Amino acid sequence: MALIKLAYKQIIDASAQGKFERSVLQASYQEFLLKMQTYNPNQEFNTFTALKAHDGRANSLHYKLSFAVGHFIQTLDNKIPGLSDNLGNPVKFEIPQFELIESHINDISSHKVAITYTTGILTLVNQLAEFMVLAEGDVSEKFVADTFILKMQHGLSITSYQEYQPESLFKDTFQQV
Repeated sequence: MALIKLAYKQIIDASAQGKFERSVLQASYQEFLLKMQTYNPNQEFNTFTALKAHDGRANSLHYKLSFAVGHFIQTLDNKIPGLSDNLGNPVKFEIPQFELIESHINDISSHKVAITYTTGILTLVNQLAEFMVLAEGDVSEKFVADTFILKMQHGLSITSYQEYQPESLFKDTFQQV
């Protein structure tokens, strides 16, 4: 048994199909075009990569663009899009982190972003091949807990792991001879 946190990275690009993804793509691209002018007043650089190489301060665009998509993320009601347990229930997140992967000032089809969703503490009760038996929160001291099963998959990672170390129930009962 262990206490863990999971992170799921959702890549959003021109192939986006859902309303949420399309909205995030459009809003972040418009904000990119607006905010990048600070670091590229003469439009000498067409891509985010070239802009970062020219002016390291352009790395702040990750943070600045996140404000443009924040209200879309709030509509998710802390449910990770595209990640559900074996019964189809969405997995909840606590912290979203926005990242601009690449963009081009003249081509929205080159715009690519990611949102990494990090869960709260989960108890890893057991693992069966690529399936994790999980419980929300720290249930390490409980005899009975509600659980769900989640399959390890592309984009999903364990970002925090703490092995459960139960106190010996008999530490005062036995003495060394």
